[in-house]
Amino acid sequence: MTDLIVTNAAVLTMDPARPEAEALAIADGRITAVGSRAEIERLAGPRTDMIDAGGGTVLPGFVESHLHLVLGGAELAHLQLAGVHGVEALTRAAQSFAAAHPDRPLLMAQGGDYGLLDRPMTRQDLDAILPDRPFAITAPDHHTVWANTAALRAAGLLEGASMPHGHEVVMSADGRATGELREFEAFAPVIALGGEARLNLGIATGEEPSPWPDAAERAIDRAKIARGLAHCAAHGITSMVNMDGNRYTLELLRELQRAGGLTARIRVPFHFKPHMALADLARAEAMTRDFDDDWLACDFVKMFMDGVLDSGTAYRLDDYPDAPGWRSDPLFEPARFAEIATAADRRGLQIAVHAIGCGAVRTTLDGYAAARAANGARDSRHRLEHIELIDRADIPRLAALGVVASLQPPHPPGAMDFPLQPTLDRIGRSRWPDAYLCRTLAEAGAPVVFASDWPVTDVSVLRGLQAALTRRPYEGAADERLTLAESLRAYTAGGAWANHRERLTGTLRAGLAADLAILDGRLEARAADSLGSLGVARTLCGGRTTHRRL
Repeated sequence: MTDLIVTNAAVLTMDPARPEAEALAIADGRITAVGSRAEIERLAGPRTDMIDAGGGTVLPGFVESHLHLVLGGAELAHLQLAGVHGVEALTRAAQSFAAAHPDRPLLMAQGGDYGLLDRPMTRQDLDAILPDRPFAITAPDHHTVWANTAALRAAGLLEGASMPHGHEVVMSADGRATGELREFEAFAPVIALGGEARLNLGIATGEEPSPWPDAAERAIDRAKIARGLAHCAAHGITSMVNMDGNRYTLELLRELQRAGGLTARIRVPFHFKPHMALADLARAEAMTRDFDDDWLACDFVKMFMDGVLDSGTAYRLDDYPDAPGWRSDPLFEPARFAEIATAADRRGLQIAVHAIGCGAVRTTLDGYAAARAANGARDSRHRLEHIELIDRADIPRLAALGVVASLQPPHPPGAMDFPLQPTLDRIGRSRWPDAYLCRTLAEAGAPVVFASDWPVTDVSVLRGLQAALTRRPYEGAADERLTLAESLRAYTAGGAWANHRERLTGTLRAGLAADLAILDGRLEARAADSLGSLGVARTLCGGRTTHRRL
């Protein structure tokens, strides 16, 4: 019996055998037929739920190939600084937020860009705004936090602190912290002031909370995740790759799943950090054994090879133009990374590596090549996350090694919310042609998938799609845009393939999961610069409505 029919639609299936249709039928959470309106409506029974799409577009549910669901859900309750610039605007926003939340132990703001005050931000700048309460601002890339004196003192960082390689409490000449905290373990003590230390472990250390949270604490954390899931469902997302995690993250999601509250298919990695030993991969194998169904899975390892360009922590093969002699360095020594990659690959685990600088990209590719040489070629679909700068010699290596290019259309400065500066100056004009490549990688044969990296940027796929299609090339650089069809595939079928889930989702064809997004207009009839204003009328995952706007 047909449970549900979606009709009167422009159905873009992402299935090469039948790219377009007018309607589809669903039963028991699966698509049973795709075709013309007349032939599909004949399948209706007395109890079939008929959804009239009103001539709008129906797409496979979007695959968010790189986000941080737990952090994003928690941060929805923080002060949002997108569009805020200058001392006066920041002061108004922060003081208003503080007045509205008199009992919060930490006033946390998100999305303060590196040029927020047109100069390097210090604790004294934040003290002048909120001197008596702990106050901190996270950069959009989530690799830097600026904290006021009260926050630094409460977190035990005012006099500095010893940090793992690549993480830094920046110090001033007077022997006290400047307020700038670089990378996750440096600012984790500040995040902890707000009661979110448990949720931050998945990205900060990769370890588990100890003691294990009790039922009340888990309920608090589940509620934050549920907010994040609802936010993603409202944007048509039905599958996601959560790019940080631990067993605690998986257990929270399993509790939501058992209660019927899991509204997307989620993969959570084992986060392998530099302090870990090869033996820790046994934990990744155990998590993969324990979480392996169509809704919740582990089966991959996430690593950070470097930081970000704006803070100078991205690892380059050449000097930063504004800091001669400085290239940063990899978080994993090349030989050690090759050893880890080989061991993970031998265990059948997919590997995803944050690699922003061209040095980090090369080190990661070298490690993947070593794994292939040791273990033989297999359908691993290992991944490079971000690739914001790449040496030309490394471009063909992605296709040769079968490596997925996981890219974020909102990230290039000027494409969406990020300003051109200071990032372009940090890259250097001579390297602009090598920055934020997309078409170049695709034309060289690399599988390309798209994502947002939420909460680094807005999770809206339609805004991301607009950014992908309207981005202007930098001076001296090529046009790196893909076509609309190619971009849609990168947000749907391509993402599913990169997840080894192409036999489950990513296209609309009989036998696959009924994961779909219904837009309230004709996507192909819209100008590229207006795609972000197109709404998601309804989202279905496994045939169940997870978001309904009207």
